[in-house]
Amino acid sequence: MVNSLRLASAERLRSRDSRPDARPRRLAILGATGSIGRSCAQVIAAAPGRFVVAAVAAGRDGAGLARCAIELGADFAAVADPASYLDLKAGLAGSGIEAAAGPEAVRQAALREADLVVSAIVGAAGLEPTFAAVEAGRTVALANKETLVCAGAAVMQAARRAGAMLLPMDSEHNALFQAIGAREPDTIEMMTITASGGPFREWSAERIAKATRDEALAHPNWVMGPKVTIDSAGLMNKGLELIEAHFLFGLAPERLDVVVHPQSIVHGLIAFADGSLIAGMASPDMRTPIAHCLAYPDRIASGVRPPDLAALGRLTFERADLQRFPALGLAIEALRTGGGAPTALNAANEIAVAAFLERRIGFGDIARLVSETISAMATAGELAAPEDVARALAIHHIAGDRTERLLA
Repeated sequence: MVNSLRLASAERLRSRDSRPDARPRRLAILGATGSIGRSCAQVIAAAPGRFVVAAVAAGRDGAGLARCAIELGADFAAVADPASYLDLKAGLAGSGIEAAAGPEAVRQAALREADLVVSAIVGAAGLEPTFAAVEAGRTVALANKETLVCAGAAVMQAARRAGAMLLPMDSEHNALFQAIGAREPDTIEMMTITASGGPFREWSAERIAKATRDEALAHPNWVMGPKVTIDSAGLMNKGLELIEAHFLFGLAPERLDVVVHPQSIVHGLIAFADGSLIAGMASPDMRTPIAHCLAYPDRIASGVRPPDLAALGRLTFERADLQRFPALGLAIEALRTGGGAPTALNAANEIAVAAFLERRIGFGDIARLVSETISAMATAGELAAPEDVARALAIHHIAGDRTERLLA
């Protein structure tokens, strides 16, 4: 069903944009001040006349959002934190750009008249505005893993009801999206996402557990925000991506896998029933999947060169070690358990990662806190499947509170 929805939506996009007088595509960018938002701005700048920006939104950086809004020529800018409104308003003085603050303002940004909504707000904070865009039948480029991790079933059901289209903007899911083409999920034997292995790929479990903040933030291949970078160091991000892939592509957990690929050239692989293996390959630069989503179903220049395989010489792959990276094992178990387990996993991880970044706990404590939170909620009967976004957020808050108490 997801596949037919995707194809029908793609046909609508193509019929509109293939006209000689096709208007620029209108965008709303949620998370405009983050690494995805900044890369979006680069792709937009490299395609003059192709896009216009209806709205931008961010979490707390009012001054940075004002600069983004002016650079992109946005009509509307919304910052989630009301305390940042004065910075946003001052930065936009004389620009004519409308400013607003608070969660409802971010939701308004998601609902502005736009052809494509980029969902790149990190964490569960991106769930409500993204869901609003889906319910409104928008095409959503999803760079926020947590939306599907927290409320995947509810989001996908809403997309089907509203005729909305979800375009995966994460590099791994975007590669899989391109590789699957028009094929139906039933023809897939195995779908595999790759992990670079992060900065700790060759470290012992004892050394990983004692890693410092600076060591964990030193990713060898990707430039990302701090939360995503920490998730990558512990391979939690790969677990979240498996959960996301489960909902996006409708595959059972046992047909999803992770392999470590240090070169970060192959981002996803699909093994089909006939024995074929198709790989999605690109240089490790987020502008590639961003350009694919912004222009879909057309192709535009991203500013990134394709990999030079001869110069690389070889590509290597290895199994992920769940003993050294227990966070990945926790995510896989949450995926298999289902219900509210992925929601709780995500909430506990957000709290634990924030505590590590604040130097309140060690790196090894992140997975421990997540595990203890999920175990406590399972014992208390708090992991029922969230039937809607409100229930998903309730589970998220319960898990966050439990993790905070464990920290204390």
